[in-house]
Amino acid sequence: MAEQILLALSTFPDPETARCISNRLVTEKLAACANILPAVESIYRWKEKIETGNETLAFFKLSEDRQSAFQEKLCALHPYEVPEIIFFSVASGLPGYLRWVEESCAK
Repeated sequence: MAEQILLALSTFPDPETARCISNRLVTEKLAACANILPAVESIYRWKEKIETGNETLAFFKLSEDRQSAFQEKLCALHPYEVPEIIFFSVASGLPGYLRWVEESCAK
């Protein structure tokens, strides 16, 4: 495989926001797919205060060459002041699936 495959994750305030943004990222070939987990509880420090809240978590699969454009678009669309965007390199996986991710993100 020519491209490294990445797994990205981001949290959203609700499932509808996650769906809307995920649809846009996949439509624009910035991600091959998104998996949306509608109910996660988050505990975090924000502006020197401990916060808790229910959020929606999304996992995205994309090729490394789309990482910058993916991050830029997600930041532009995301309602949070500082959105969570974390990337993990995929060390291995089913070759056919990884090839599909690469092909789905091709410009």
